[in-house]
Amino acid sequence: MLLAVRNLTTYFFNGQGTVKAVDDVSYELEEGQTMGIVGESGCGKTVSALSLLRLIPGPSGRIVRGEILFEGRDLLKLSQDEICSIRGNRIAMIFQEPMTSLNPVLTIGYQVMEPLLVHKGMNKKAGILKCIELLKSVQIPDAPSRVGAYPHQFSGGMGQRAMIAMGLSCNPRLIIADEPTTALDVTIQAELLEIMKGLTRDHGTAMIIITHNLGVVARYADKVMVMYAGKAIEKALTPDLYRRPRHPYTKGLMASIPRLDQDIRQKLRPIEGQPPDLANLPKGCAFAPRCAFCVERCRREPPALIKISENHEVACWNYA
Repeated sequence: MLLAVRNLTTYFFNGQGTVKAVDDVSYELEEGQTMGIVGESGCGKTVSALSLLRLIPGPSGRIVRGEILFEGRDLLKLSQDEICSIRGNRIAMIFQEPMTSLNPVLTIGYQVMEPLLVHKGMNKKAGILKCIELLKSVQIPDAPSRVGAYPHQFSGGMGQRAMIAMGLSCNPRLIIADEPTTALDVTIQAELLEIMKGLTRDHGTAMIIITHNLGVVARYADKVMVMYAGKAIEKALTPDLYRRPRHPYTKGLMASIPRLDQDIRQKLRPIEGQPPDLANLPKGCAFAPRCAFCVERCRREPPALIKISENHEVACWNYA
């Protein structure tokens, strides 16, 4: 077991109330395993990932409770220097939108080799050589001449490749990819995901993919966690989840995307309504106002995750 997250709870405190961005989320990840985290915008996917590296912006944001056991150590109990030695080294995060994540006044080469200078103690000459090697590994053409380029001279796909190279520079044990293919065309998406999966397979690296794209999860993830309103509402191995989703929200996500095997005249079925306000959640199940299977108990009591098979958990009173 590489990572064990237990009862992770992250809140934001402001003048309007308490925003329960991540509420009592638990999961485990083994070495070399890939997990997909899916859900609508605002469901807590990115905040849960930022919590792993203690990158929650303060003072309003705070990890209220929980444990994040990485290689047997609780990351929430480490000093600032200790957690800094893990960020970008043992755990790397590939942020979404390279054009806003990359520093516009620093060259691509410097940004890719910076983790090597900080964590591995490389000198600049060795760092440049390693940087060229990394850029080649993510299939950036003419890598030696690209080292001195600036982010605005890269396309979106090239910038994302540079972000992946940066994340892989120190051979981390865990990579967190936060929507790594946003705003890219499907051909580039497939290329980047194949590169990431190949590199993680070669190095035995575990990976968390945060995405809206259920097709990406189906192809690349070993298991899936579905989040809604800050909570994990369904967890399963990928084949089990896609073969038989048990939560109404997961069923809704599946029904709202086109399939190659369905009748072209068949209309997509969107999930009615809007996600709830995380600062003013309903008393019972957060999905109850949008759920076709809602009963009175759903409005009174929030369901807990229960195990319905060896590798499948769901938080729903009417999962059957």
